[in-house]
Amino acid sequence: MKNIFRLLKYILNYKKDVALNILFNILYVFFNLFSLVMVVPFVSVLFGLVDAPEQCPELSLSKDAVIGYVAYWLAYYKQTKGFFTCLIFICGGFVLFTLLGNLCRYLGFYFLEPIRSGVIKDIRNDVYKKITNLPISFFSNQKRGDIISRMTSDVGTVEWSVFTCLQMAVKDPVMIIVYTTTLILASWKFVIFILLILPLPMFLIKKIGESLNRNSYKGQQKAGSLLSFAEEALSMVKITKSLNAEKIMADRFLTHNNSYAKTMTKVIARQELAAPLTEFFSILIMSVIVIIGGMMVLNEQMHPAILIAFTLLFSRLISPVKELITAYYNFKKGEAAAVRINQILDAEEKIEEIPDAIKDFSFEKEIKFENVGFSYETNEGFALQNINFTVKKGQKVAVVGASGAGKSTLFDLFVRFADPTSGKITMDGKDIKTLSLDALRSCYGVVTQESILFNDSIKNNIAFGLTDASFEDIKRSAEIANADEFIKDLPLGYDTVTGDRAMQLSGGQRQRLCIARAVLRNPQILLMDEATSAMDTENEHKVTSAISNAMQGRTMIVIAHRLSTIINSDLIIVMDKGKIVETGTNTELLAKDGYYTKLIKLQTL
Repeated sequence: MKNIFRLLKYILNYKKDVALNILFNILYVFFNLFSLVMVVPFVSVLFGLVDAPEQCPELSLSKDAVIGYVAYWLAYYKQTKGFFTCLIFICGGFVLFTLLGNLCRYLGFYFLEPIRSGVIKDIRNDVYKKITNLPISFFSNQKRGDIISRMTSDVGTVEWSVFTCLQMAVKDPVMIIVYTTTLILASWKFVIFILLILPLPMFLIKKIGESLNRNSYKGQQKAGSLLSFAEEALSMVKITKSLNAEKIMADRFLTHNNSYAKTMTKVIARQELAAPLTEFFSILIMSVIVIIGGMMVLNEQMHPAILIAFTLLFSRLISPVKELITAYYNFKKGEAAAVRINQILDAEEKIEEIPDAIKDFSFEKEIKFENVGFSYETNEGFALQNINFTVKKGQKVAVVGASGAGKSTLFDLFVRFADPTSGKITMDGKDIKTLSLDALRSCYGVVTQESILFNDSIKNNIAFGLTDASFEDIKRSAEIANADEFIKDLPLGYDTVTGDRAMQLSGGQRQRLCIARAVLRNPQILLMDEATSAMDTENEHKVTSAISNAMQGRTMIVIAHRLSTIINSDLIIVMDKGKIVETGTNTELLAKDGYYTKLIKLQTL
């Protein structure tokens, strides 16, 4: 259960609430025990079940001395005050202690809630922060639905399976310890008898707990797979309908759902064994205690009050033992979820800042790739090899090549979505690893090939990441990106909400909003990865021209598929199979009549 205990360390942030929770739980046990134990001799003497001693015995820690002392004074008050007055006093005391006990129980729950809510909040925050800091390569090997499942379903399982048991984790062990100690004082022989019977139920409980842990982990994995499939199915709804594949997708979902349901049925079946199994063995033991104890009372080997107290205490011990075993099963179920959460928290952050990273940096001269190589963990060989080139400030540099040439990998290296396997990348002579990620990425305005917009207004999408952008600046950026003309025709203009994944907009419109977002940052370097591929030729030329005008004196790095848009670049880098095969201007490369010329001819055809 080490994974659960790792998450429980978050409780240390709430020490005051933990202390108050423990205090009121201990008080609850004390009042509960006192009201129960004291009522036995009171009622026994009052109703004549036991005879009071003629002389008041000296009070000591001996149970016989305590019983005798209480019996003497109860008999005295019964004679002097009357039976009914004593009965009212006893019932009043019992009600008072019960009231105080339940008040303390409530206060224990009251101070537990800030712990539970706070710890879960802290876990969610840390999981989210960790996910945002993980490298892009991590997400390429994970299903988005499974990651979402870990942030929601698994954290929820930890919340309800573990932290709802915290009250029992304090109250029930204390109650068991106190009650057991009292039972030992009442009759140690009975306690030894109980200990001899315990190994069998404990063995069964352990085996069921291990099975529960295994099936819970499988259940959490299948929940992640189910959510991943649902997320994928929703994102592919158009292609599913166009291919008349609704039944195929429904059958696949049914398979995932049935598998998950069967696993969770096993989990719940084992989890629910806790209460009946505990209650059965407890009643069995108590029945034996009553039989043996009754024989001892008849043979005058035990005081009747002792048997009554022992039986009552043991009956009250059943509930906390049952709750504790239920909590143990819940912890086993939560352990599986905790493993999956810790897998996120333990994931390696490959893109890390050095302790003294430069936080104040402005790009002034050049970006230089020096013998850069890069390889993915999942593939053999290098995705990039011996990459050497320099981008001067103010230049427009284009990177071209066929699919799989390494262009997008090069894009990731510019902004440290990944780090080179070999070689280094410098900005103004400084290795980019010496810059803080904020300082490095603030130099760039990035437009990716995929149009990524949030379910928010167009205005907020363009200004995303900037808290001080004025509406005039937002509108100017939209005009540069050739987006203002279609925004004005929308029902609410710039206040129009794009919806989920902005599917109500065309691909070209979505991409123009992304370009406007990059332009608004007024970046020193604009990095575009096939950013105009979703536009028609006319709009592509308009946007490219507008961006070029807006970026006068600044640096542009364009990863291009359509070569017609980059013929005016100051430097064109031609890539093939992870290597740079040609560099130069459009005129120089055409004169070489090499690979670049071949690409031009293919696109012309």
